[in-house]
Amino acid sequence: MTRQDEQRLLDTMLPPLRVRSRAWYAWLAVLFALLLVGAVAYIIQLRRGLVVTGMSDQVFWGLYISNFVFWSGVSMAGTFVSAILRITGAEWRRPLTRIAELSTVSALIIAATMPLLDLGRPDRAWSMLVSGRIDSPLMWDLLVIPTYLAASALFLYLFIIPDAAILRDQMGGKVSRLRAGFYRLAALGWHDRPHQHRLLERGAIIMAILIIPIGVATHSVVSWIFGMTTRPGWDSTIFAPYFAVGALYSGTAMLITLMYIFRRVCHLEEYFTVQHFRYLGYFMAASGLLYLYFTFAEYLTVVYKPAESKAPLLESLFFGEYAWLVWTSFIAGQIVPIAVAVLPWTRTIPLLVGAALLVNIGMWIKRYIIVLPSLSLPLVGQEWAAYTPTWVEIAIVVASFAGFALIFTLFAKLFPIIPIWEVSQGSHGNRPDEPGPGARGPVMAGPAAPAMPVKGGHDG
Repeated sequence: MTRQDEQRLLDTMLPPLRVRSRAWYAWLAVLFALLLVGAVAYIIQLRRGLVVTGMSDQVFWGLYISNFVFWSGVSMAGTFVSAILRITGAEWRRPLTRIAELSTVSALIIAATMPLLDLGRPDRAWSMLVSGRIDSPLMWDLLVIPTYLAASALFLYLFIIPDAAILRDQMGGKVSRLRAGFYRLAALGWHDRPHQHRLLERGAIIMAILIIPIGVATHSVVSWIFGMTTRPGWDSTIFAPYFAVGALYSGTAMLITLMYIFRRVCHLEEYFTVQHFRYLGYFMAASGLLYLYFTFAEYLTVVYKPAESKAPLLESLFFGEYAWLVWTSFIAGQIVPIAVAVLPWTRTIPLLVGAALLVNIGMWIKRYIIVLPSLSLPLVGQEWAAYTPTWVEIAIVVASFAGFALIFTLFAKLFPIIPIWEVSQGSHGNRPDEPGPGARGPVMAGPAAPAMPVKGGHDG
C-alpha cells in the first residue's frame, strides 16, 4: 500500500464520522419511532401483564423466545468467524472483522432483552438470579449469555484501541471537545509502540481462542432450554450441535447482509470486494449443508419410529397448520440459498445477498416453528392450543430489529466500520517494531506488499 493508498483509506473512513446528512437523520428518526412504539407496547404489557400477549398457560412462549433464539444465533458467526480467521491468519479478513465482531455484540444485547420481556415483570429476573436452581437450563442461560457478551465486547474493543488513536490524532479540532476526549480515553495511550503492538496481538490471540468455546457453549445452552425437556418435538439429543450449526448459518448470512449495506451506503466497494462475499458465501454454504444434514437426521429418526404422542405434531408440521412455514423455511431458507452459494454462475454479489436475506427470513421462521408447534400440541384431555401474537408482541419484536440497526448506525458515527489500523498493518506487512498509522504524526507508508486485492469492487 502506497502513501497515496493510505491517505485514500483515511479519506474514505474519516469524513463519514463528521458528516451527518438529511438521509442519516431521517433513518435515525425511523429507528427511534419504531423503538418508541415498542417502548409503548412494553409499558402496556408492564401495566396490564402478559394478558396483552397471545401467550397462555399452555403456550407460555411465543414471539419473544423465538426472537431470542434468532438473535442468539445471529451472534454466533460474527466473533466466531473473526476468531477463526485471526487464528488461521487469513489476510482477507481484515476489512470485515469489525463489522463481524460488532454484529455479535449487537445481537447479544438484543437477545439478552428478550427473555426479560418474556418474564413479564423485570423483578422476576432478580428472583431467578438469587433464588434460581443451578440445575435449571434457564439458569445456565442467565450465566452464559452475559459471559459471551462481555468476552465479545472485549474482543471488539481490542482493535478499536489503535483506531481510537488514529481518530485522536487525525480529527483533533474537527470534532467537539467531548468527542475528542472520548477518543483519547478509548485510545488508552496508544502510540503504536513495539510493546503495545505485541500486547495487543497477544491479547487478540488469547481472546480468539477463548471466544470459540464460549460461543459454542452459549448456543448449546440455548438449545438445552428445549432439549432437556421430554416434550414432543424438543426431546432430542442433537439439539446442541443443531443449534450451533444453525447459528453459524444464520450469523454468516447476517454478516453478508450487513457488509452489503455498508458497502453501498458508505461506498466501500474498494474494501468489501467480490472476494469477501464469495468466501463468506462458501462459509454460508458449508454451514448450511451441515444444518441441512442435521434437519434431515432430526426428522428422519422421528418419522421412522413415530411415537403416538408425536404423530399429531408431525402431521401438523408437514401437512397441517404449520406446513407452509416448515416448507418455506426448508426450501427458501436452506435449499435455495445453498444452491446460490454453491453454483459458480450464481455466486455474484446481488444473488449472494439475496440468498443471505432468504436465510435470515427462513431461520427466523425455523425458530418460530421450533417453539410454537410443540407448545400447541394437545396434552392430556386438551385440544390444540391457539396462539396468535398481538400487536404488543409484534411491536416489541420489530423494535428489536430497530435496536440492532440503531447500534450499528450510532457506532458507525463514532468509529470507522472498517478497522483502519488493521487493514493498514495487513497491507504493509508491518513488523511489531514498525510504526503504523496509529502513531502520532502523519500516516507512515510501509513497504508495498498487498495481502488482499484492493480492486475488484464490481458486483460480480
